[in-house]
Parts: sequence; C-alpha cells; structure tokens
Amino acid sequence: MPSLNRIQLIGHLGKDPEMRSTPKGRKVCTFSLAVSRRWKSSTGEAKESTDWFNIEAWGHLGEICKQYLHKGRLVFLEGQLRTDRYDHEGDTRYYTKVIATQMQMLDRKAEELPAIEAEEPSEEDELPANS
Repeated sequence: MPSLNRIQLIGHLGKDPEMRSTPKGRKVCTFSLAVSRRWKSSTGEAKESTDWFNIEAWGHLGEICKQYLHKGRLVFLEGQLRTDRYDHEGDTRYYTKVIATQMQMLDRKAEELPAIEAEEPSEEDELPANS
C-alpha cells in the first residue's frame, strides 16, 4: 500500500539556528519555525493563532541554514515528520519534528537566494530527543 510523509511550511524562524554534531561527526542544524493563521470569527473579530514546529536540517542543508538563517527570517521548508520516543523520569515522552529536505528563503529577491536540498539522516545519526 502506498504511503506519503511530506510537510510543506512557510513561516518565520523563532530563534537563530544551532549547529550540533552526532557522535559519528554528522552535522545537524536545529531551529523552530512559527506558522501563523489568521481568520475572522463569526462576529467579525480578527483572530490569529501560531503553530510552532521543531526543525532539523542535516548535512549541507544544515550548514546553509546555519549560515543564512536567523531569527525572524521568512522561509519555505519541505520535509518529513518524524516522532522520536524517549524516557524522562520513568515516563515515555514523544517529540515530533520536521526533518527538512528542502529550504528556500522568501524574504529577499529570489535570484539572490539558493534553493537547497538535503541529504537524508541515517538511523545511526539520530540525536537524543531531549538534547
């Protein structure tokens, strides 16, 4: 049976990207992305809600994210959802994140900005979910 795990987001970075390395030396860049929704209620009142996503960008894409992105920057991201499980004080907790496969910066002229595709992280490259 076919399956699909793809997410596309346009939003603003919530903080500057942070670069880390796995025990095997692969680089991963992490940051949060805010995606806002606006609508009018039945009474005509303007409403807004923001969803936050945890993003991981691996390898060369992660290096580009670290170099060019900063808090507040508007970006398009495409990737896959991944949920990790970890134990915290005897409780099993779950952590859902987006593994970015493509990124494009949207808040400058398109000809100035690269559109970058990522390499896939392997199972060996997973970071601990609570780090």
